[in-house]
Amino acid sequence: MKNLVSLRWVASLIVNLFHSLSDYPYPSGRRVVLGQRGAVATSQPLATLAGMQMLWAGGNAVDAAVAMAIALTVVEPTSNGIGSDAFALVWDGKLHGLNASGKSAQSLRLEHFAGRMSIPDRGWLPVTVPGAVSGWKSLWQRWGKLPFEQLFAPAIHYAEQGFPVSPETARAWRRAADLYLPLTEPEFQPFKAVFFPGGRAPQAGELWCSPFHAETLRTIARSEGESFYRGELAQRITDFAAQTGGLLTLDDLAQHQPEWVDPISTSYRDYTVWEIPPNGQGLAALIALNLLEGFDLARYPRESANSYHLQIEAIKLAFADTHRYVADARYLEFPIERLLDKLYAAERKQLIQQIAMPLAKPGLPQGGTVYLATADGDLMVSLIQSNFEGFGSGVLVPGTGIALHNRGLGFTLAAAHPNQVAGGKRPFHTIIPGFLTQGRQPLGPFGVMGGPMQPQGHVQVVVNLVDYGMNPQAALDAPRWQFMRENGVWLESAVARSLALALGDRQHQIQLIPDLAPFGKGQIILRHQGSLVAASEPRADGLALAW
Repeated sequence: MKNLVSLRWVASLIVNLFHSLSDYPYPSGRRVVLGQRGAVATSQPLATLAGMQMLWAGGNAVDAAVAMAIALTVVEPTSNGIGSDAFALVWDGKLHGLNASGKSAQSLRLEHFAGRMSIPDRGWLPVTVPGAVSGWKSLWQRWGKLPFEQLFAPAIHYAEQGFPVSPETARAWRRAADLYLPLTEPEFQPFKAVFFPGGRAPQAGELWCSPFHAETLRTIARSEGESFYRGELAQRITDFAAQTGGLLTLDDLAQHQPEWVDPISTSYRDYTVWEIPPNGQGLAALIALNLLEGFDLARYPRESANSYHLQIEAIKLAFADTHRYVADARYLEFPIERLLDKLYAAERKQLIQQIAMPLAKPGLPQGGTVYLATADGDLMVSLIQSNFEGFGSGVLVPGTGIALHNRGLGFTLAAAHPNQVAGGKRPFHTIIPGFLTQGRQPLGPFGVMGGPMQPQGHVQVVVNLVDYGMNPQAALDAPRWQFMRENGVWLESAVARSLALALGDRQHQIQLIPDLAPFGKGQIILRHQGSLVAASEPRADGLALAW
């Protein structure tokens, strides 16, 4: 792909884009995107184009998904990077789950946090083995059609030649400056030099490039990921750790393996909703939907206090269980299916009354994440990867562009908890890809980013699709709420003031939030009457394309 942005390629894109627009508008005036042969959607237009390039080059939905995931490490570095973790759901006639999250350093001990009330969000302590690179390789090995190196071409182009920073990414970058620029310890200086050149965040429309990032992606591509875990890049990661107080060793990286897992699910009305099993929090969405199935939501208008109240109370109960029990699958106290039992849901449903019930703080931190969806005639992919809170740990391996995540923030210091911090252990994970089926037939992938907003976003999107009959784009566009802690609830400013007051009358502590960022960013691709319907989040700079 020597000429990545040829005039012919751009002309073809424009023709396909306009031919893909349907005549089915949704309330904000935008339109769903329809296609037949393939569809792609991410929170960044340039990453979406990378996926479409792979489809047009003869690749499949997995090739497109991996190319988009790689491109997102460049064009949306505020949310993910080469040092991320990842999870995926893939339909090929059956649904497969991939857990590409890493474990903590084997030498990590509770004693490393002596005198602390919580796990620090910056520095080496919250860094676990990054799993995203292993996830890319595993997906490609199982289903990919194109050469592995070809999947890296768009990302390398953007990193080397530069790209214009999009508005929402620029806002996130600017918010992050206040957190990262004051850091003075040696381990943070390479990160600041790469992402805040001149001591500031780039502005919207400004070109940003990362040549070291490009060279690292070439190394990963040539070695099919081996260099990252058992080669030159692994050595550079662990050398920097040894120099600046990190615990990761060559053995920690060499022992990492992604795991194929059986997805978990629950029925909701006539649909089945699928999630990745623990150590992820997808369980929370399924528990909440089990509770909501006991109510006839469709009898209430979507924008009503009854509908909002029931959903909020359901997610409270779901978080109470999820935060208490979810951990690395090897440390679970009992089979997680017990929490998905419909009889258990019927029992817990009785706790939902007409007024808000105060519950203990769920304790789930905010997150920085990217989600993408792809589909073709045979495969459908739901993929999510993340550096967690913002840019992650603030640790970047010099000369590589590898910004390391801070997923270890998902651990707890609480005694006798299955998710208590320990060596060689996966932390509680907030990132969750979703998938919908009906009657054993695939409908497609969906997801919403944003730390604890993710299961709440999944619930709201499913309710919008199933109970309120919205098309995928309308389901993403609709105003959102976010349960915070105890009785605290954030509402988007698009929610009617009268609705906010009505929820307040039910003892919810309401805040109207003008910023869209806390309410997640999602994508959906669903099959409908032989076509693919693709949608991308209006709260991001995203783009959905189909052909």
